[in-house]
Amino acid sequence: MQVSVVSPEAVLFEGNATSVVVPAHDGLIGILPRHASMLALLGRGLMTVRTAEGDRRFRVGGGFVQVRSDVVRVVAEQAGVETAA
Repeated sequence: MQVSVVSPEAVLFEGNATSVVVPAHDGLIGILPRHASMLALLGRGLMTVRTAEGDRRFRVGGGFVQVRSDVVRVVAEQAGVETAA
């Protein structure tokens, strides 16, 4: 599935993924290919995008996530790349 993660400052990620986990305002949402269409408000927390090359993690807060036709769009009010410790 195609995934894009966008903040007001930059496009943080665009590419293919095998799964996505986002913090919605009322809990975590797991998204796999062929997920039903949906629109949800983002909460604050860690988002994970699993790709063939490995996991990419982002700290997000506010905004929304949209799933439609195997495309996941995350538009975050605040977002940054989470680095490994």
